[in-house]
Amino acid sequence: MRDVSASIESLVTSLVPQIQSNTHLKEELIAHCKDILASNIGTAHENDTGHLAAQIKRHLLQSESPSNASLKFTNLLSRLLDQPILSRKPESLLFLYSLASSPRQATPSPFLASLQAPRRPSATLTTSPAEIPRSSQSKGSSKAEILREYRARTGRPHLPEHLLLRDTLYLLQGISGKYVHLSLSDNDAQPKLVFVEDSKYIIPPPTKSLIHRLSEVGHLYARIAAFVNTQDRPSVGMIEQSLCHHLQTLLTEYYRLIAVLESQMGNAPNSVPGSESDPVGEETGLTLKRLDVWITEWRLRMRMMSVCVEGAHDAQGGALVNLIHSYTDNGDPFVRKFTDQLLEEVSTPFFNTLHKWLFSGELYDPHSEFFVSVDPSLAHLQGLHPSSLAGGIDAFGEDSVSADRSDGGGGLRVWEAKYHFRKEMLPMFVGENFGRKIFSTGKSLNFIRYSCHDSDWVATREKMSNTGGILKYSDIAGLERSIDSAYNTASARLFEVFTEKFRLLDHLSALKHYLLLGYGDFAEQLMESLGPSLARPANTLYRHNLTATLETAIRTSSAQNDPPDVLRRLDARMLEYTHGELGWDVFTLEYKVDAPLDTLLDPGSLEKYKRVFAHLWAMKRVEGALSSGWMRVAGAGRVEGRLEELEYDWHQIRITTSEMIHFIRQIQAYTQLEVIECSWKALMEFFARREGDLDAMIDAHQSYLDRMVKKVLLISPKAGREESLLTQVREVFSTILQFREAIDNFYNYTLSESARLDQVRDAARGVYTAPTALAHTQSLSQIRKLLREYSTAFSERMQTIVQALQSHADLDCRFLGIRLSFSEFYRSKKDREVLATQRS
Repeated sequence: MRDVSASIESLVTSLVPQIQSNTHLKEELIAHCKDILASNIGTAHENDTGHLAAQIKRHLLQSESPSNASLKFTNLLSRLLDQPILSRKPESLLFLYSLASSPRQATPSPFLASLQAPRRPSATLTTSPAEIPRSSQSKGSSKAEILREYRARTGRPHLPEHLLLRDTLYLLQGISGKYVHLSLSDNDAQPKLVFVEDSKYIIPPPTKSLIHRLSEVGHLYARIAAFVNTQDRPSVGMIEQSLCHHLQTLLTEYYRLIAVLESQMGNAPNSVPGSESDPVGEETGLTLKRLDVWITEWRLRMRMMSVCVEGAHDAQGGALVNLIHSYTDNGDPFVRKFTDQLLEEVSTPFFNTLHKWLFSGELYDPHSEFFVSVDPSLAHLQGLHPSSLAGGIDAFGEDSVSADRSDGGGGLRVWEAKYHFRKEMLPMFVGENFGRKIFSTGKSLNFIRYSCHDSDWVATREKMSNTGGILKYSDIAGLERSIDSAYNTASARLFEVFTEKFRLLDHLSALKHYLLLGYGDFAEQLMESLGPSLARPANTLYRHNLTATLETAIRTSSAQNDPPDVLRRLDARMLEYTHGELGWDVFTLEYKVDAPLDTLLDPGSLEKYKRVFAHLWAMKRVEGALSSGWMRVAGAGRVEGRLEELEYDWHQIRITTSEMIHFIRQIQAYTQLEVIECSWKALMEFFARREGDLDAMIDAHQSYLDRMVKKVLLISPKAGREESLLTQVREVFSTILQFREAIDNFYNYTLSESARLDQVRDAARGVYTAPTALAHTQSLSQIRKLLREYSTAFSERMQTIVQALQSHADLDCRFLGIRLSFSEFYRSKKDREVLATQRS
């Protein structure tokens, strides 16, 4: 017993250091501790293990699975009895049985239902502890009651809970109370909780911890309320305004909860400080613990709202919607449900803007929150149809076209640069694929309305869309169906407008027939009419003469059957020239287009057409030169029989001319049949399908043009040597023209020699004929030298071209190389020349 007394004295001294100077307090505390240890709480029953086991089994029979519970208890009891360490085994069983038999509190009913007063307890429980005799208190009182009596006699009492409850309700509204203050320090922007020190009462640590938990809700409320109150500026976006409106609605519900809780303060125990607490009041009134239970759901709501408020400072528009939507992928059902409700309200301005853009092509986004933005420099530009001009298409002269381009108002530029797709503002629940469709649909409708002037159809389409329901976040499947339907309808209408109203295919056919020389009779007539004029220096040509010749070629060919609108757009002009250039070098055809056709046939595309035309026109010139040259060669057969010394030269000329004709015919067949016609077929198949939007139409036309430019001009993929083959082909063209000129000189020499021999024969017969001497600028040896040089140069360049084509990356170009030398003619010819050189 001496050891127990020493241990109690040591424990009391460590817990209450003040007893070292107060002997009376020390003796009293030790006496109380000994009373607690000597109490007979829970020892009224006999320590009969068998009797206790039977009572526990009877209690277990009332559980959900009595057989399993009884079996488990028997096993555990046998293991307990086998343990030699525990000495008070019956007392342990009695303690566990007392815990299991103690009455449990009823489960709280739904929200605020437990505020109702429970059933009145029995009269034995209403007896005041002061009325119980001290002898019964010392034997039957619980340790908690004894500890409460000790605190009341020796220390400061606890602050009544109803006073703290009033302060806690203030804290839930972000307001400081009498005993608990919200303090803001200079170094920390976060508020701190300060408990006011009182000389009479104390606030126990568990209560402080509970108040700290409840004050979190008040702190979050203050942050959210401050955000809502500061978003009244006109510059705040519509999505932020919608967020603030929904937050204000939730805060109104929160105010209603606070009001209900304050109304329940009347049921709280308003005890006077220092008096004993009323257990009945504790069961019927509002307490801090009950307040913590009722406020738990709002704590989660406030946390979610606080996260949205923090994100709203750094994000706006679609980015803010994305931030909120990211919380839908959460495992907590409460978070998912709250986020879905929040998104349903916050996304309303987004869907309003989306509806107007998707069904009418109008962008109403004053705060730049939508994922489609407009270029301010092009916002005022709209398409201009030629019907609005007094002169129609003729009013689009060079000056007006150049002025329009200088203002940046070209159709293609307006289409591509006026509206921009902002991926960072695209909500995740839409997806980039559907976002691109929405972007394209709105652009198409805007283009149809303002550039194609088909506003009646767009207005009708908008009215039809208004009857089909509204777009909202809770119907994502319906949103996707609406996007697909609007995209397909707008794309189909755009194809219809271009092909039927603006006759796009007629204009594409005209470019193929005229600038790509698809009309053979027209090209022949134009070449025959312009040939003498183009052979003169470029500075001697006049545009009105070229235009008159063009009109003559149209009237004398099948081109006269084309629509007048197409023929009005065709014009002949000269490019900028330098001194010494001929008309062949600067002549070109051009085709004028206006809005909205200039979106597809933009200036860059027309330049590609002109580039291909220049190559085909040079090819046509060489073909005409070889045709007339072959007629000279065939006509020389009547004369060369008289000049046996020239027969070998004419034979070599025929061989070389045949090689040149084979070359030019194969090049023409390759360009017209394998390139232009095949590309045209692919383009017509695209227009027959009518799939895609205007971007797809532009891409299809650009692919058609790029394929022609790449294959007709024999563009190489090697960097720095893209036009090496084209340069060699042009050199071959130049060599052929020079060879053709040398043939004319040799033909003239042959005629002059034949006439001279006829005069000699006539003089030998005594017949006098007038002399018909022709002036020779070159001697026979010089002409023969030029013919050999041109023939050798053509052969060498052809070998180079064929070798380069056979190693070309494009398959069609490799087949062209095979057709130019299908029998390995140029390789064997080169081998013969090398062998002859070695022998010599």
